[in-house]
Amino acid sequence: MAGESYEEAIARLTKLLSEKAELGGVAAAKIKQLTEELETDGSKPFNPDERIRTGFVHFKAEKFEKNPDLYGELAKGQSPKFMVFACSDSRVCPSHILDFQPGEAFVVRNIANMVPPFDKTKYSGAGAAIEYAVLHLKGYSKGYAIQVENIVVIGHSCCGGIKGLMSIPDDGTTASEFIENWVQICNPAKSKVKVEASSLSFSEQCTNCEKEAVNVSLGNLLTYPFVRDGLVKKTLSLKGAHYDFVNGTFELWDLNFKLLPPVSV
Repeated sequence: MAGESYEEAIARLTKLLSEKAELGGVAAAKIKQLTEELETDGSKPFNPDERIRTGFVHFKAEKFEKNPDLYGELAKGQSPKFMVFACSDSRVCPSHILDFQPGEAFVVRNIANMVPPFDKTKYSGAGAAIEYAVLHLKGYSKGYAIQVENIVVIGHSCCGGIKGLMSIPDDGTTASEFIENWVQICNPAKSKVKVEASSLSFSEQCTNCEKEAVNVSLGNLLTYPFVRDGLVKKTLSLKGAHYDFVNGTFELWDLNFKLLPPVSV
């Protein structure tokens, strides 16, 4: 039936049914099924509820029930080694690309994987996530917090948020309610790329900015007192990364910040 039009297929099936009356209800049901398939170009319409249900059934059978010890421990609490900032882009799930298991990474995802500077009012959501990961996931020992040991900010190729940042006019005018105001957190990265990579194509500048924005976010993490404290006491490290899903590569780097202990006031 490949290549037949909808009308041709229905006509052929109807003719077959009229010639083979003994087929009766079975043939009629089959015709109804094929008709529905033809009406949806040979595929069933997407059912989001069914996709969610079947996804959970697969997870429970293949993972949850096959790893009772793991999920039994997770029921008692979490003690991840990593806090990860990643983009909301559906192509760059950090647990998928880095094979993190449940309980291994405390993940925050947002547009362009940005970490805003410390601001109790403007960026309280990000601040709450960082504070919880650094101070409250595992408690205290010897007078200071035991927390996630690594904060990793992961940029990625073809990032729409970075492209949006690089496309904002020099006068700062915006055309969206939220996106452009958010991505301007990493304006310093844009400015650096515009100066140092002015001879490159726009696409190449965006790639450079994807990595520079990660460094800006790492710098912004230093504005959080509990992050600085963790770095000074060597209980915490910051790492930058970039995932290129076009070429299948992953870069990871450390930044050595020269820090002094915070001043008590």
